[in-house]
Amino acid sequence: MTTHVHFVGSAGFDSTEDFFSAAGDTVKAFLRRCPDGEVGPRRLWTSYQWPVLRAARFLEVDSDNAIPGLGLCALRFRPSSKPELIHFGQLGYAREARTSYQDFIAAREQGVFTRNTRFQVCLPTPFAVIDVFIVPADVQKILPAYEEAMIREVKEICAIIPHADLALQWDVCMEMIRWDGRFPHMASFPNMKETFAGAFARICASIPTGVELGFHFCYGDLDAKHVIEPADLGKAVELANLVIASARRPVNWIHMPVPKNRDDAAYFAPLQRLKLSPETEIYLGLVHAEGGVEGTVRRMKAARAFLNGFGIATECGIGRAPTPDMARDIMRVHAQAANTFS
Repeated sequence: MTTHVHFVGSAGFDSTEDFFSAAGDTVKAFLRRCPDGEVGPRRLWTSYQWPVLRAARFLEVDSDNAIPGLGLCALRFRPSSKPELIHFGQLGYAREARTSYQDFIAAREQGVFTRNTRFQVCLPTPFAVIDVFIVPADVQKILPAYEEAMIREVKEICAIIPHADLALQWDVCMEMIRWDGRFPHMASFPNMKETFAGAFARICASIPTGVELGFHFCYGDLDAKHVIEPADLGKAVELANLVIASARRPVNWIHMPVPKNRDDAAYFAPLQRLKLSPETEIYLGLVHAEGGVEGTVRRMKAARAFLNGFGIATECGIGRAPTPDMARDIMRVHAQAANTFS
């Protein structure tokens, strides 16, 4: 059985071409899908959307105090504006996907990837963007319009990229942290299960079944550290089961994080409660720069006691890697560990 490799999104390279080349050199045989590395401003995930929000005439800066860890100020609904004027235009994701797909096709035709490797587009959930940058009192005023804009981006992406070439990943972070419930600034809220189930159903409804769909469950990555460390995979399994039930279409993969110091049975035991469909692959974020191949294989062995046939990944994107050389080193760890278990 081949152990496949999954890239979550960002990759720490200066250009999409550089990332594709490095991926092809290291993990080509293990890769089913490849993102574009989220180069430039997308490296900082939802921060890419702050200028879009700041440019909206119905929003204004709440205060000059920056959000801790982000260096950006929260926004609020402008009191002088009218609720019926809340609307977002292009968010930029479809535009980026169009350009990167052309680079991907060129790379695949040059043999960088196998012929059946798909182009992966990674998107933050609408909740992840609005929950971070809009003051709590105004989230429900702004979120529906932003969700509509993101769904339009998805429809455009699905229109410009052939479905057989496309894989789309939703990055689930703010929902994951709130579902966990232990971080004081992002607590659970009433009817959260129903709210999230409805949102997952809506953002998946416009994705044709010919397009692969996946989910990355994340505990955050501020300064290469989780916002809060998962106690075990229990909460991620619960949220994954909710997502799979809510999507109303096949979910092709899910990804879950594994902290570098967790190779104990207790961390992985909740995987036994995961309700996977036959078509759903699971990738575990077992790969860390610290500990290299040995540490990765040790965590793989611990996970295998509770789950067979999983792939490997880092626990979040590797866009925070200080240099492309370090990112390549992490890719080599993927390849060597995957080869060990293939």
